[in-house]
Amino acid sequence: RKIAPYCADRRVLNVFSYTGAFAVYAARAGAAAVTNVDSSYDALVAGEENLRLNGLEREVDEHIQGDAFQVLRGLRDEGRRFDLVILDPPKFAYNKSQVTAATRGYKDINMLGMQLLEPGGILCTFSCSGLISEDLFQKVLFGASVDVGRDVRILERLAQGTDHPVLLTFPEAAYLKGF
Repeated sequence: RKIAPYCADRRVLNVFSYTGAFAVYAARAGAAAVTNVDSSYDALVAGEENLRLNGLEREVDEHIQGDAFQVLRGLRDEGRRFDLVILDPPKFAYNKSQVTAATRGYKDINMLGMQLLEPGGILCTFSCSGLISEDLFQKVLFGASVDVGRDVRILERLAQGTDHPVLLTFPEAAYLKGF
């Protein structure tokens, strides 16, 4: 719901689309076209079905199965551009020893997302890795923006909803974050 107002009349790239919740909201908000990318064929089929069930099945939308990093590189190399890019990857860090690799992964995926954005486009990017703090995630995004030579502004900070409460005794439960 938070991203939907940004989608009207925009070409949307929805990466790690899973069953297409972002695609449903984008299409309902009047996105010009939605491109969904996921590694799972079954998830993409479910996403298409969710669009159909919501009366949003459209010829202009596309569904691409493949490794997100490889697909995004291919789209970039083809010269494709989008007005809005959604990056909602699965958890990249399951333990402290994976934080360095996870931050590299977040930087890489966000660099690719920024390279696929039209000037003035909107990047909606998320992390669900509890070991990656909001501050660290923002620093990763800053590094990605510097490396691709893009000026990036934060329009909104996004966090988990009230259905994911955070106990004061367990601050790591605040694992969902987005910009």
